[in-house]
Amino acid sequence: MKKFIICAICAFCGLTASAQAKFGHVNSQEIIQAMPEFTTAQADIQKLTQQYEADLKSMQDELQKKAEAFEKEESTLPDNIKQRRNQELNDLYQRIQQTYQDNRNALDKAQQEKMQAITSKVLDAIKAVGQEGNYVYIMEMGAGIPYISTTLSTDVTALVKTKLGLK
Repeated sequence: MKKFIICAICAFCGLTASAQAKFGHVNSQEIIQAMPEFTTAQADIQKLTQQYEADLKSMQDELQKKAEAFEKEESTLPDNIKQRRNQELNDLYQRIQQTYQDNRNALDKAQQEKMQAITSKVLDAIKAVGQEGNYVYIMEMGAGIPYISTTLSTDVTALVKTKLGLK
């Protein structure tokens, strides 16, 4: 009988604890896209992309001009000059390939750095909302979670936006 009473008390405590537990869900993509920092980051990345594309275009134009000039005079050049010019064209092509890869890496790094700062800011706001609202868990809506009960869980997206000063 004593074990039954203890089990009943534990079950009752467990039910009241879970009844008081608050769960939330958030759409961080919606929040991030509403942030002015995101718009600025996108513009910065676009500007950097255009700059890199312009640099590559000028290098490709240079390669094309040199290749056309080489083709025109190739038949009249001695073998040693042909080999040297051919090597110059190959070196320029290799530089273009390397520049493309370097630019791609630099873009990826810049985008990652900018998004990391934005994401950190959003996560800090989510944590603050969770602490202030006494939430046990706040789940990400877009994280591939197959089901989140929107009746048993509170959408805290608006609270996080407010915490960040967004509309």
